[in-house]
Amino acid sequence: MPKIGLRHVLSAGCALALGLAVALPAQAQDTLTVWVTKGFYKGEDDALLGLIDRYQKATGVKVELSLYSTEDCIVKSVAAVEAGTPPDVGYCTTYDFRTTGQWAFEGRLEDVSDVLTPIKDQFQPDALATTLLMNGKTGQKAYYAFPIERQTMHIFYWKDMLQDAGFSEADIPTTWNDYWDFWCDKVQAGLRAKGKRIYAIGHPMSVAASDTFFSFLTWANAYNVKIVDETGKIVLDQPENRAAMIEAVKGYSSIFTRGCTPPSSVNWLDTDNNVNFHNKTTVLTHNATISIPSKHLDDSTNQTLTEEQRAQAKKNYEENIRTTLFPKKPDGGTLPNLAATKTAVIFADSKNKAQAKEFMAFMLKDENLTPFVEGSVGRWYPVTKSGAARPFWTDGSDPHRAVVSQQFTGGTVPFPFVYNYHFTTVNAENVWAKALNRVVQDGISPDQAVDEMIARIKEIAG
Repeated sequence: MPKIGLRHVLSAGCALALGLAVALPAQAQDTLTVWVTKGFYKGEDDALLGLIDRYQKATGVKVELSLYSTEDCIVKSVAAVEAGTPPDVGYCTTYDFRTTGQWAFEGRLEDVSDVLTPIKDQFQPDALATTLLMNGKTGQKAYYAFPIERQTMHIFYWKDMLQDAGFSEADIPTTWNDYWDFWCDKVQAGLRAKGKRIYAIGHPMSVAASDTFFSFLTWANAYNVKIVDETGKIVLDQPENRAAMIEAVKGYSSIFTRGCTPPSSVNWLDTDNNVNFHNKTTVLTHNATISIPSKHLDDSTNQTLTEEQRAQAKKNYEENIRTTLFPKKPDGGTLPNLAATKTAVIFADSKNKAQAKEFMAFMLKDENLTPFVEGSVGRWYPVTKSGAARPFWTDGSDPHRAVVSQQFTGGTVPFPFVYNYHFTTVNAENVWAKALNRVVQDGISPDQAVDEMIARIKEIAG
């Protein structure tokens, strides 16, 4: 999941410079502070700026918008919440993974049920359910966040590299173990026989990468691992779940120990599986958005590139890169898609809660939210039923978005942190990746690594 090192603050002056018409009534104007993760694509930011322009004209409320890089957004938000000086509205795309559940439990978020309940039927149930969170002070669940966008895990491979190895797409197995063996033992071997130092799979392994825990928990789902129940109780230590987790650790780590992923993958950051794929160092990778093919779609119209480069990017998007489903689980069943819902929040210490709710209600209107989501060129999936039903996803003309639509309409499952907010800390510590690295770098058994994993999870979340 790419990160962008850019911070952009819209004050009244620079808003005017960007052509945002700010409605200024004669009396002193209300001001709303909004912090958002900067879009990966220009279309996202343009849609947000347009939304803010319309909101300011309709209400006379001035919006001070700050756009931050992925990491800066979360770090600054946490610091502001601790200091009691948060923005009125926050939308960082890692809130769900790292803070939303904890903030709700600690009473740091405003209850937004009065905004969401009247319109809850417009949302996909799985997306809305992830924002119904426990408040530890009241002992009650309520809507403490707004669903904005969704993501799940996808597989990508280079069709032309597969052919260069001597295979066609018809040769790809559909069952779990045979699938990974095919790429490791046949495709990689075919390319190596031609003298090419290429790895079959770009397989995130590092503790530093959030890609590792998203990918690994997809493997855990494939092996039917149950980590928590719906009450938030840890059940990973139950014999059947422990045994399944051991198999998941074995399976995931074996791709590294067999030499099917670059040795550097134990040190990768979130961008590195993308980079290795784009460079054709790897044939296949898995990633939690379709930013990988979308990069080539974006390049195909990038006027700073040469005509030849744009043409190659278009061919890559339309022909060479494939987005596919995961293979059948080891037991032959269909893998459930592990999905995350990106959440916006209003803070309990917000100075303008009523206006913040008005702004979010405005943002959630189809005419505002849909362009924002689609501005990501498919990187994020809609949370609304109407958004998911649009031709942008359903007409089948785009080879990548059609697969994403199929995955989400086929059903999703949530992350453990939806049921137990302490798993945001488990993910931040990347207990999952630490267990994998204990196996591949320290040489301990998967059984021992899983027992250490369980002990640490109980210490954090029990």
